[in-house]
Amino acid sequence: METLRDILDAAARGVFPPADGGTTVVPQACHRDAGVLSFTAHSVVFTDEDPEWVHATLRGLDCDALAATLNPRFLTAFLDRTGRRSETVDAMLVGDPLPGGPPLALREIEDAHHPRIAYARRRRDDIRAWTAEGGVLVTGRGVGGRLEVSVEVDADVRHRGLGRALVTAARHLVAEPLWAQVSPGNARSMRAFQAAGYRPVGAEAVLLAPAPRGVDGSAEDAGVTE
Repeated sequence: METLRDILDAAARGVFPPADGGTTVVPQACHRDAGVLSFTAHSVVFTDEDPEWVHATLRGLDCDALAATLNPRFLTAFLDRTGRRSETVDAMLVGDPLPGGPPLALREIEDAHHPRIAYARRRRDDIRAWTAEGGVLVTGRGVGGRLEVSVEVDADVRHRGLGRALVTAARHLVAEPLWAQVSPGNARSMRAFQAAGYRPVGAEAVLLAPAPRGVDGSAEDAGVTE
């Protein structure tokens, strides 16, 4: 059986599910993440719920079948059934690793209690983080075990290209495709990632397990603020 990671790895190589208007249901890779991946004319729902529930719920929607998995009514039903939470529908982008060292001075953060590392650990595994003057770069394993990147740029140094430099540098730090989740409305972030060579491959809605009591569930900006 094809796994979620198989599908993501193929998409990173430019090989996508068939554009047949269908929906594939695969098991979650871990308890933390369930959700929807939307490619051209094909969707993937990753969940440990009954696949027949997924297909029956989609058939009951009064909308274009190609849009059904990201339709608010389906996502609401999915959230209600699983007791999960979600923040937004993101664009998925992926960039290939680049040779050589990063063209930016970076210092790795060793402090496991650093706020950015502590926050990222709630979304990802195997977290690593670096600082540059005016910004922070974080990588970790997220949906399906793929390697993901996020950055943060200080407000007083935005609009100077640091976000693009950071996400470019990230491609020099890895040996496998690097994924980014960017809100489509965050045009500045989309431009920065695309200028750094990341390719749009689809859209996704990630449903997160409920946050432990007392843990801030605020959204992490997986893109760039310059």
